[in-house]
Amino acid sequence: MDHGVALTARVIDSVRANPTRSLFDYAPVPWVVGSPRPVPEDVLAGLAFPSGRPLPPSLRAWLAFDTGLLARYGWFTPDGDFAPRPLDRLVAEELSEPWAEDFAVLNDRFPECYLLPGGSDSRRLLAVGEPDSTGEYPVLALDLDDLPFLGLVYPGFDVYLAHTAGFLTVPGPGYTGLAQDPVYGRRMREHAAHRFDGEMYAQFPF
Repeated sequence: MDHGVALTARVIDSVRANPTRSLFDYAPVPWVVGSPRPVPEDVLAGLAFPSGRPLPPSLRAWLAFDTGLLARYGWFTPDGDFAPRPLDRLVAEELSEPWAEDFAVLNDRFPECYLLPGGSDSRRLLAVGEPDSTGEYPVLALDLDDLPFLGLVYPGFDVYLAHTAGFLTVPGPGYTGLAQDPVYGRRMREHAAHRFDGEMYAQFPF
């Protein structure tokens, strides 16, 4: 199975073939509304996150195709700049203001978060920080059912796109099932070491 740009290119090819199909079977969320809106090549060449962290290869490839999907999820300011949120603010604005204070203790590990499509009662987010060996940042699941939970669900935007597009199956139950995958498990473990002290998730009390 591919990683990074090669995996993202497969998803882009499938979206070009049917851009208005939904990402999910439980909610109508089209990949593209209208025509794709790419970042101009000269702008993309110098683009980085506000923290100074480089874009992961998969996201750079996706933005060369379209910005519209991510714009719908609040990734950009009206001027087109990236609009990150620390973890506690994302919790407050997307799920629960009362729980934001508890998640604030994790802000140092997750200071630059971007909401992604996915989840019904839960949320998915790209967490910029230390990358894995392919240059990708993890996608996390944020869930307040039972005990509040934050954990690895995909090792990168590339794998998030591929699973959402139906190109791969998660081999185990729960959010962290890809830790058991023979290809992507290694990258999941890299992020676990960087973000969760070797674990796949953090659960309340943090």
